Amino acid sequence: MSKGVNVEENQQATARENIMGTMNINPLLVKLSVPMMVSMLVQALYNVVDSIFVSHVSESALTAVSLAFSLQNVMIAVGVGTGVGVNALLSKSLGEKNQERANKTAENGIFLALCSYVIFFVIGLTCMKPYFYAQTSDPDIALQGIRYLRVCSVFSLGLFLQTMGEKLLAATGRTNLSMTSQLIGAVVNIVLDPIFIFGYCGEALSGTTGAAVATVIGQFCGAGAAIFFNLKKNPDIQISFKGFRPSGEAIRRIYVVGLPSIAMQCVGSVMTFFMNQILMAFSATAVAVFGVYFKLQSFVFMPIFGLNNGMVPIISYNYGARDPRRVKKTIKLAIAYAECIMLIGFCVFQFAPGLLLNLFAASDAMLAIGIPALRIICPHFLLAGIGIVLSSVFQALGNGVYSLIISVCRQLVVLIPMAWLLSRTGNVNMVWWAFLIAEVVSTTLSLVFMARINKNIIAPMQNA
Repeated sequence: MSKGVNVEENQQATARENIMGTMNINPLLVKLSVPMMVSMLVQALYNVVDSIFVSHVSESALTAVSLAFSLQNVMIAVGVGTGVGVNALLSKSLGEKNQERANKTAENGIFLALCSYVIFFVIGLTCMKPYFYAQTSDPDIALQGIRYLRVCSVFSLGLFLQTMGEKLLAATGRTNLSMTSQLIGAVVNIVLDPIFIFGYCGEALSGTTGAAVATVIGQFCGAGAAIFFNLKKNPDIQISFKGFRPSGEAIRRIYVVGLPSIAMQCVGSVMTFFMNQILMAFSATAVAVFGVYFKLQSFVFMPIFGLNNGMVPIISYNYGARDPRRVKKTIKLAIAYAECIMLIGFCVFQFAPGLLLNLFAASDAMLAIGIPALRIICPHFLLAGIGIVLSSVFQALGNGVYSLIISVCRQLVVLIPMAWLLSRTGNVNMVWWAFLIAEVVSTTLSLVFMARINKNIIAPMQNA
């Protein structure tokens, strides 16, 4: 390596140190998080707009998209979880001034994104019918769901490349560029949704099929922007596939952090699948309400995920730099901001549930189920903010298994059994209380694990 290249890399490392290692935590967290929070809000809008337009086609179309969510969320889980592993390892490598490892991490991350696409391409061609008919016997709902999810799976390359590109930008502190790439994808999707869904491009591309086509076009546009920004605007990593060979060690390190994140989100898909089964025993409308709730709550939870995306590289960098004071301050500020967001969400869901449901052309039956549902579920927001932030803290410090344990306990060990037991009362309103019960358990477990992390990882750094 030439002396000129070494000088350039040292200058880049010094610039990163000035931001990640010395800048005051509060403005640094705001600087890195706000663009990601905006990006996540746009992502939430991205998801909700599909359902809003589809709901004006028919309630069965809305139910079909709701049933598709479980498998669609698995795709997102694999893309985001792999990106989380890349983000944490890349940020830690930069904190340790290990440029070679940072570059190798980025290259292997892109390789893994391509592998993920191949898997879901095959799933999209082979598994759609059994997936939907396992959830509903209504042929109209199943057919609309199959059309929607098959397009999303077979053309998911844009999703995986966009997600990985955004994580690479976020890991190097370029959250503005990450936000821009996601905005591009979301705006394209939102503009195309009514054009396709309402049949302006022909009957074959209307309804749920049109919603899927608009989604994948938006994802490819976002992916193109993310790739361009990484190649032209991100000097902290140098991506070159000349002579590239997958690194087993790099992939292992990525998935040490990434697999728990993937598993956590897949647990959410399993939970959704079983909740749909429980609610379908009441009515298809109850399933539609649950699907609408999940879309709406993303406006509350997505900004906190964006906050976490800004928080993780700060914690990972300063963990690599052995600075426990900055790690602890970042955690405290992130929890405080998360709770403020959750309080706003609680107020909106508690005092304006009818207004939210009417966005989805809610029928009288849907309002009768949905209004009490949103009011019963939303108090768990106030606890969830703590758990969501701490789960990302565990991942940033290399203890993603803790996050997985908490997620499994919340969504499978507690939520599903409680929802089933409460459904035996014959009152659908009782089912929604399972969310609050599960959150109390998971928040308690999160605090126990955080005490252990502080004792075994953060405190020793301080003593050293």
